[in-house]
Amino acid sequence: MASYGMVFDLKRCIGCNACAVACKQENNLPNDVFFTKTLSEEVGEYPKVSRVYIPTLCNHCEDPPCEWVCPTGATHVRADGIVLVDEKKCIGCGSCVVACPYDVRTLLEPGQLSEGLFKSGEFTDYEKQGNARFVAGTVVKCSFCHERVDGGLEPACVTTCPTTARIFGDLDDPDSKARRLIYERKGLQPLPEKNTNPKVYYID
Repeated sequence: MASYGMVFDLKRCIGCNACAVACKQENNLPNDVFFTKTLSEEVGEYPKVSRVYIPTLCNHCEDPPCEWVCPTGATHVRADGIVLVDEKKCIGCGSCVVACPYDVRTLLEPGQLSEGLFKSGEFTDYEKQGNARFVAGTVVKCSFCHERVDGGLEPACVTTCPTTARIFGDLDDPDSKARRLIYERKGLQPLPEKNTNPKVYYID
């Protein structure tokens, strides 16, 4: 069984946010909901200043605190390491949102599903077919596009990245590009002191 993870190559990320747009479209996300974001930071002093872009999403931890605190078992880890939320079991208590050290979970408010992307209360055909996947009062997050992965495809953000700054693969496979990059370029996990063993690595 594979153990899926993602590598972010910070030298390649240009902060174009094509990943965020692809994610919004693939998942038909409501207003103010993002499964992936790109943070930016200025480094240096004038006139020698540069900007660093830092992509973020759910880290699909091997030992996720969001799963520990979930009282209904809605948050669960698949055999391949992808962390999912079962909306049929989620009661919207928000425990997982608080427990996540990476702040990458969103509790859906009723208004986010009823107003539409244009906040008119009317829905396009595109929205109608996508809104059915969400339930107000439940928590949502990045799922590594598990339906695409199950079909042999990469997550939408990976496919869309124009600079190949996102690399997705089996971290247990020593021949996978993701695994080799982590080893060769000394990939680092976010907030390792939290002891969650994230499946996301950053290389610089």
